Amino acid sequence: MKNFSNPNFGMRKHAKKKRREMDKINKINIYDTLSSMAHAYIPQQYHLPTYLQQWVPGITPLSTLEGVASAIVAYLAIIFGGRELMRGREPFKLKIAFQLHNTVLYVGSGVLLALMAEEVVPMIYKHGFYYSICSEEAWTDKLEFYYIINYYFKYIELIDTVFLVLKKKPLAFLHVFHHAATAALCYTQLEGRTAVSWVVISLNLAVHVLMYYYYYATAGGARIWWKKYLTTMQITQFIIDIFIVYFATYQHYGYRWGWPHVGDCTGSRFAAFCGCGLLTSYLFLFIAFYVKTYKSVGRRTSVKKAVTEAGTAPVPVSK
Repeated sequence: MKNFSNPNFGMRKHAKKKRREMDKINKINIYDTLSSMAHAYIPQQYHLPTYLQQWVPGITPLSTLEGVASAIVAYLAIIFGGRELMRGREPFKLKIAFQLHNTVLYVGSGVLLALMAEEVVPMIYKHGFYYSICSEEAWTDKLEFYYIINYYFKYIELIDTVFLVLKKKPLAFLHVFHHAATAALCYTQLEGRTAVSWVVISLNLAVHVLMYYYYYATAGGARIWWKKYLTTMQITQFIIDIFIVYFATYQHYGYRWGWPHVGDCTGSRFAAFCGCGLLTSYLFLFIAFYVKTYKSVGRRTSVKKAVTEAGTAPVPVSK
């Protein structure tokens, strides 16, 4: 007979319930499914080498400051040089190529988001949110692999600007700065091993699923009523990012300098500085864009102009 008066009974019952819930979470494992498919259908010689699954400075492609700087300089040279070459030429249509590019990014972002959720949700459930953003153990091998994939996505996303150049669309400062700076930001976080990285990346991937789908759909002639809300989502994303990243950074310094704190937060100081600085700049730039595009006097004309210049809609590409 069960002893309901025993205080340990309720605790054991809760523990069993928690284990059942965890079993449900782990029942469908996307990573293992994709890994099994890859091993079954992709020849051994084409499997990913270790240096593409783990961050090895100097060996993993684009894992040095010199490599990142060279890539960004090349990006700027190509887009501004390409803009000069396109002067006096007819713009390219590139509808199919543009839709394919955006399909790769919105589908890829969705899959990567699901994989990260599969790793992070059980961690939060078992250890709590603070552990998941601050503990050194929260930087798992799988998450590191996902961060590397996300990092390489940033270089694929640079092609966004190439399409603007070939279509002879204006190169807005926000667009160019945001693309280049985010590639560098992802590099600093991989180097600094900041446990909080999954928060920023997950929110960004969620926005990108909708954003790149939007670009894909509108390139095919679809009318999307929620285009304005994409910019609102981007601004909300940066507000959440800043709140959590600033909190984690404060914990890092508070632990070392004797300020009131919850505990230590793993990650290098340089990575924390880059994260706080760039995310803050993004927030102000996107708010300025939103005000200029939607809130100024005579917005009907300005929005129409912004739609025409962007080639799709006045939604800045967010990373």
